[in-house]
Amino acid sequence: MTIDKVVIPVAGLGTRLLPATKSQPKEMLPIGRKPIVQYVVEEMIAQGLRKFLFITGRNKRSIEDHFDRDPELVNRLAEAGDQDALDEIPYEQEGVEFFYTRQSIPAGRSAPAGLGAAVGLAEEFVGREPFVVALGDTIIRSGNHAGLVKRMIAAHVKHNAACTIAVFEVEPDQVSRYGIVAPRGRIGSEFDARDVVEKPAAADAPSRFAIAARYVLHPDIFDAIRVTPPGVHGEVWLTDAIRILIKQGRTVRCVRLKPDEVRYDIGNPESYFQAFVDFALADRRYGYLIRQYIQKRLREI
Repeated sequence: MTIDKVVIPVAGLGTRLLPATKSQPKEMLPIGRKPIVQYVVEEMIAQGLRKFLFITGRNKRSIEDHFDRDPELVNRLAEAGDQDALDEIPYEQEGVEFFYTRQSIPAGRSAPAGLGAAVGLAEEFVGREPFVVALGDTIIRSGNHAGLVKRMIAAHVKHNAACTIAVFEVEPDQVSRYGIVAPRGRIGSEFDARDVVEKPAAADAPSRFAIAARYVLHPDIFDAIRVTPPGVHGEVWLTDAIRILIKQGRTVRCVRLKPDEVRYDIGNPESYFQAFVDFALADRRYGYLIRQYIQKRLREI
């Protein structure tokens, strides 16, 4: 089975990163020399995905502009022999397609209606094919092994799963920030979920395995979304729709991040600063200069 479609929800308001997000999407904030969402797209391309649907919202037009084809820019860079710059825009390559739909804010609400509602808008794009969901504000850096999404797709197909979730362990005081998985049976690099809970209190959490913003989903998820009642903050959560699949007896598989896979959830100023520093230090052209600068500044403090 070939899975080549990915849905990237980018409709969130990004209020925790104000004022930087007042006039631009959170997903377009730079991390090093690229916007956040470009890292997500490059990760998906590296995993063999070629058809992208962005679930956008108000004031998100710059995402469309960023991924729009720019033949004039490509020709100018090619004529100048600037291969490094061309390598920084790999989404310009042939065979990658971008589509967009908008998640409008419902009447009576001040924010979009949740991740489940956002994914539900992808039904026509997906058809009856399994697909990947990758949150546009979360970067995952993999090591030298097979990429996370490739492992997830392999597990999804092998176990005929309705849903496959990437998970990682968090500290007890962090479980209330995430959807948390209750494992079934032996816990290894993969395992089945017997339940998933959205943002539980630490005392009620069934484990410390948090959902890591990457999913492989069977299109049956759309039926589950349709019958999912609003949850926390009146939003339709994807976690609650996945829980319905589990209650129906469907297989929900979990794939753990490997020790050298790092997840960056760009959700607040602290996580944004940390991600920027890490990617700046890793930059192949400027990283050593940034490292020298930081060392100098730390000595001066």
